[in-house]
Amino acid sequence: MAIIQRNNLDIYDDVAADWWSDDIRWVRTLKNLVPGRLGWFNRHIDWVGKTVLDLGCAGGFMAEALTRNGANVTGIDPAAQAIAAAAARAKHMDQTIQYDVGVGENLPYPDDYFDAVVCVDVLEHVTDLIEVLAEVARVLKPGGLFLYDTINRNIIARLATITIAEDVLRLLPKGTHDPTMFIKPRELRDALVEAGFVVGPQIGLGPRGLNRRGDIIFGQLPIKAILYMGIARLPEFTK
Repeated sequence: MAIIQRNNLDIYDDVAADWWSDDIRWVRTLKNLVPGRLGWFNRHIDWVGKTVLDLGCAGGFMAEALTRNGANVTGIDPAAQAIAAAAARAKHMDQTIQYDVGVGENLPYPDDYFDAVVCVDVLEHVTDLIEVLAEVARVLKPGGLFLYDTINRNIIARLATITIAEDVLRLLPKGTHDPTMFIKPRELRDALVEAGFVVGPQIGLGPRGLNRRGDIIFGQLPIKAILYMGIARLPEFTK
């Protein structure tokens, strides 16, 4: 039996050419998560005119949505082919989005640069969570907002994301996640405080129905057992 490579980030480059085609079910799943995330994020920020970093943007689903909401968006991701696809899509759609290749542990941006950083489906993949959060704090302006989601670490989340989503329903490619890298909400709150953030609310994210194609529609949930979203803000005058 072949050994499955966990936390396999090559999957994003592998499908870069078809990222916006709607032909790949698991990519559509990522696209379908965006409205559910924004439905909650929008309660905490007016995007119009804000400089926003989409950290871990892949092919640009969130970056494009934020641009439509009036933000000035920069997207960054280590998947070079996905970034190329995102840039080509932005040019085709006549959208002004800057796309860069890079990692969260070493962001190529000045201090105090962004009004907000959005980081979805990313924190459970990074090499060094503490360093990523430190970099996010560095590039945010005083009072800047960090909006994120990630996966809880428990047996329920492992069953849902690995056994069901990857192995049974094939909603994600096998090896997408390493369950040992999942993050408990309390752990993330503590890490955010250590990075200098004032931690805001967290809320669950999950299935709320099916669309006509049979794909899952996502939205907020009262429990954080599997996926959860949250916000944190830097203090206004100190860093």
